[in-house]
Amino acid sequence: MTSGCNKLDVYDWLAHMDMPTNYKPFNIVEVRFKGSRKDFYINHENLYLEMGEMIAVEPNAGGYDIGHVSMTGELVRLQLKKNNVDATSVTKKIYRKVTDADIKKWQAAKDLEWETMHRARKLALDLGLSMKISDVDYQGDKSKATFYYTADGRVDFRELIKRMAEAFRIRIEMRQIGMRQEASRLGGIGSCGRELCCSTWLTDFKTVSTSAARYQNLSLNTLKLAGQCGKLKCCLNYELDSYMDALKDIPNNIERIETQRGVAFLQKTDIFKKLMWFSYPGEENWIPLTTDRVKEIHHLNKEGVKPAEIGAVVLETPEEKPVSYDYENVVGQDSLTRLDERNKKKRRSGKSKRKPEEKKAVSNPSREKSATAGNKQSASEKDNKSAEAKTAKPKKRFRGNNRKGKNGGQPQAGQNS
Repeated sequence: MTSGCNKLDVYDWLAHMDMPTNYKPFNIVEVRFKGSRKDFYINHENLYLEMGEMIAVEPNAGGYDIGHVSMTGELVRLQLKKNNVDATSVTKKIYRKVTDADIKKWQAAKDLEWETMHRARKLALDLGLSMKISDVDYQGDKSKATFYYTADGRVDFRELIKRMAEAFRIRIEMRQIGMRQEASRLGGIGSCGRELCCSTWLTDFKTVSTSAARYQNLSLNTLKLAGQCGKLKCCLNYELDSYMDALKDIPNNIERIETQRGVAFLQKTDIFKKLMWFSYPGEENWIPLTTDRVKEIHHLNKEGVKPAEIGAVVLETPEEKPVSYDYENVVGQDSLTRLDERNKKKRRSGKSKRKPEEKKAVSNPSREKSATAGNKQSASEKDNKSAEAKTAKPKKRFRGNNRKGKNGGQPQAGQNS
């Protein structure tokens, strides 16, 4: 069972309807088990059962099995009719409602399924059997296990059953299933991003052929048309009836038409718009024609008449309407326009202004030589001044207050020279 829509769940739309006073409840109950397995049982003791309740029922062999009630009342009678099951052919009985001991034993059996499946796969691999064990289903009393496997052909698993019986100490049943049933039991995500239809709501599998893809103008690419099971996708049949109805008005035997300009070949067909595109050899443009026009030209060609013009259809192009966004003025349209204006002004002012050094260099090109000579002279003068400064005697400086006092600028008493 998956976490999404569960195909085993049933809505009892008769539960709130008033029944006659002398009405006798239907004594057959539908019970569901692991995977998509369901079966019918007789409520011979007239137990009060509700949907989803766990009960102990009679299995095919000895012991007992535990399942959930999926349907009761008159809805079961309609389900029997839908599945073409005769009510008199139902013989298996409901034993009792489960107890706490039954639930613990059933839960312990379910916990062993994962480990048992991997050990069985290893045993089959050691024997070199070309089979894939995909799932294991323990009986409620932990006395029997059903192994579901897929294989391309017939497999002799007698030795495998002996080894598994010795390893697990239970009764073994091997049941072969198809690729679609395996995907239904395991589940998964399809190429559409949703859960697999077979594991959620699809209960019966219909045959799917490549003609379904061809009628819908799909590319016959096996990688795109195949599902998780490796077979063709079941969804190819969903819209097939609509395409088949639309194809009744489209001619299927016209691959070319003749005009005075030349022979035009069919390139594409739009089934629901009832348009057919033709093109002349050596030209890339396709000419759309209605199905009535194609039939008319084809009828003229049979009579030996070639029309002068093919009569293309003028396709209506949708008018482009101005799109208004609700979040246009969230930040503030006025502030955005002001920022744009400021940026434009800065760009203009940056282009017109130049650096002062560049202006001087451009405006006075004749003074470059004199400027370089002056620079050399000033550099020599600086060197002479630095040499005189090194040879000159250092001046005496007073660390104290240098302001002139009554002593005519002499240091005052108490000051260090």
